[in-house]
Amino acid sequence: NPRLLRFVGVALRFYQKSGMAALFRKVHFFGLLPAKLRALEPQTPVMADRFSHQLIRPVEKPSGEVRHRVAVLTGCVQDLAFSDINRDTVDVLLANGCEVVTPPVQPCCGSLHAHNGAMDLARSLARRQLDLFDIENLDAIITNAGGCGSHLKHYGHLLEDDMEYAERAKLWDSKCMDIHEWLVANNFRKPTSTGAPESVTYHESCHLCHGQKVTRQPREILNAIPGLVLSELTESNWCCGSAGIYNITQPEQSAKLLDRKMKHIAGSGAGMVATSNPGCHLQIQSGIVKSGLDISLRQPVSLLAAAYRAESPPNHDSHI
Repeated sequence: NPRLLRFVGVALRFYQKSGMAALFRKVHFFGLLPAKLRALEPQTPVMADRFSHQLIRPVEKPSGEVRHRVAVLTGCVQDLAFSDINRDTVDVLLANGCEVVTPPVQPCCGSLHAHNGAMDLARSLARRQLDLFDIENLDAIITNAGGCGSHLKHYGHLLEDDMEYAERAKLWDSKCMDIHEWLVANNFRKPTSTGAPESVTYHESCHLCHGQKVTRQPREILNAIPGLVLSELTESNWCCGSAGIYNITQPEQSAKLLDRKMKHIAGSGAGMVATSNPGCHLQIQSGIVKSGLDISLRQPVSLLAAAYRAESPPNHDSHI
């Protein structure tokens, strides 16, 4: 339930900004909380000041010619914790001549439900998504979260035995694309602004590279941004330990994977790491804090949006 999820997000935001979170963590030193809860609480995503529906209007148009009409999926964690990435995604699409449709209230895609065997609920959520979008009149349906996208692209398989939704689900599959995939396929506009030189390395989301087979496109986008120098990450396509809820169900093995990943990130010599999935983002951010690395963490589409903005202020009537 997206409205209930946002209510929880508002409550979490108050908990984090009021000082209650800091007080709660002090209690840990007294050993009053179970060890598992002590380990999980710091991994709680930091809630954004504004959620996606407060940053993005239902329909936004570029200032110039409209060449495409696309929809943007805002996700669940992405909506609450990384709404700025959703805004960046819309701005990048606008800069590439897209009319962007973003329904303000979107259901969960159902990926975690399907991964954990709750197939009836996953099918129900898929039907809600299909009902929400005018699929026939869209050129593409854009996802910017690797884990969600891997599931979203297979609604046709999920609903293949549903006489009412099977054909619509197949049409959805033919138009659902990762943001990097769509940009490269449509010859995205290369930014021209030149920022200060900065080295970046790229960690591949398992669902994006192994599930969606999107590996080349994020690198093409990073290489197209003036000033960025891409340094390949050793074992870039190895799991960081997030893996949906793996870091909750298997915390010890997850921690080992994260430690291995952080050693490679530190060894890359880059001042920035880019990744394309909210689960990876949260996991690696936790690793950066624990290891004390002086390194920033961004998503490729956000870096592209920043490069466009550096050329000139946004030339559309946006909320940013």
